[in-house]
Amino acid sequence: MTTLEIILLCLVILGIIGGIFIGYFYRVKTHDKSVSAARQEIEKILSDAELEAENKKKEAIAEAKTEISSLKQEAEQDIKERKSVVVELENKLNQREDTLDRRSSNLDRREEMLNAKENKIDEKKAELEQQNNKVEAILKQQEQKLIEIAGLDREEAKKIIMDSVKEKMKTEIAVYIKEEEEKARLEVKAKAKNILALAIQKYAGETSGETTVSTVSLPVEEMKGRIIGREGRNIRTIESLTGVDLIIDDTPEAVVLSGFDPVRREIAKKSLEILVSDGRIHPARIEEVVERCRGEVEMAIREMGEEAIFKTGIGKIHPDLVKLLGRLHYRTSYGQNVLKHSIETAMIAGKLASEIGENEVLARRAGLLHDIGKAVDHEIEGSHVEIGVELANKYHEPKEVIDAIASHHEDVAPKTIIAVLVAAADALSSARPGARSDSLENYVKRLKNLEEISNNVKGVSSSYAIQAGREVRVIVDPDSVDDLSTISIARQIKEEIENKLSYPGTIKVTVIRETRAVDVAK
Repeated sequence: MTTLEIILLCLVILGIIGGIFIGYFYRVKTHDKSVSAARQEIEKILSDAELEAENKKKEAIAEAKTEISSLKQEAEQDIKERKSVVVELENKLNQREDTLDRRSSNLDRREEMLNAKENKIDEKKAELEQQNNKVEAILKQQEQKLIEIAGLDREEAKKIIMDSVKEKMKTEIAVYIKEEEEKARLEVKAKAKNILALAIQKYAGETSGETTVSTVSLPVEEMKGRIIGREGRNIRTIESLTGVDLIIDDTPEAVVLSGFDPVRREIAKKSLEILVSDGRIHPARIEEVVERCRGEVEMAIREMGEEAIFKTGIGKIHPDLVKLLGRLHYRTSYGQNVLKHSIETAMIAGKLASEIGENEVLARRAGLLHDIGKAVDHEIEGSHVEIGVELANKYHEPKEVIDAIASHHEDVAPKTIIAVLVAAADALSSARPGARSDSLENYVKRLKNLEEISNNVKGVSSSYAIQAGREVRVIVDPDSVDDLSTISIARQIKEEIENKLSYPGTIKVTVIRETRAVDVAK
């Protein structure tokens, strides 16, 4: 490399280095200017911030002073109110203290007075004890003198006085009791009439009885021959299948059905009506119709029992009792339908119970079941009352229902109010106008026949038909009949009644033998 090139290179390098220094100094100078400007800006911002902070501080101080002033006023007001309350409480306490002081002084005075009175009472007590001692001494002296004069000791004299007082009071007590009993009897009679009238008025029952007819009408007289059949085979088949006797007499265009079982009679009646209307009468057809009618009657029995329970509203009952209730529809008592009579008795008993505050549902239940024994009294030995009690016990009926069944004909004394109400309702239902079709003449005749049969037996002095002909009481001569003979007399009368009379149910024969000793004091 030449010297010139070296010089040129050195000059270039020096130029570059000089340019770098010039640029550096220029940048430093520019930076100082910008730093100075930024510092001035910062100082301005700080001064503005200090000014603003000073202003806000003044505002905060002013607000704080205002709030402090407000709180101070509120505190002063609260202090004033509290001071007034405290003053008021102090006044009340002072008044109460004054009152307590006055009471304390009054109590002190009263205590002093009581102490004084107690002292006086003690003194009086001592005086009374002294006087009592003196009186007792005087009484003892007088008693001793009376004993000496009368010759009686104290117990004997006391007994004489008590006997005298009792004798005097006896008449007065008897008169008082009699007057009260008479008054109570009149009040009870009037109240009972009012209750019965209300119960009957509230129950609007039917006023006509229903009779179960056991007669089948025939379209033509020649139908009787077809019913009898060749050599009587048709009539024998009907009688053997139904258990009912067919009476084909001179009554024109009618056949009478005879039998004590009302259900069998109804089955026979329906079967005969179907056979007569159909015209085909032979043993096979008779058997088919009787079986069909038996099923229909059984269904009708259950439906009528359920309907009776629904009408009376007595609630749940044993299914066997439902069927027995339905059977009562085919049972009559002096022309009165027994099921309708039972429903009527139940409703009247319920109304009576509601009037006097007893259990209305229980009274209706007892009324509906009171004649349940009549459903099977032709099948089971005993009166319908005894049978009804057995059925009620068997199906766990309430004791009030059993008592009502047992006592509704006064065979036993009623033990419950329900039983009394049922007996009254039974009498009302039986005795109302139109309830029973049995005439007075027939009723008297039946009772007269019972008494005549009993009176015709040797050794009987008198007899009385009671319980509407359901029982006959026989009184024998005690001189001619001994105790063992009464048994044979009862059996003899029973056999005479069974052979000579026709009656539903049973008749109870009671033979009474008694000896009386009578004397007259003159």
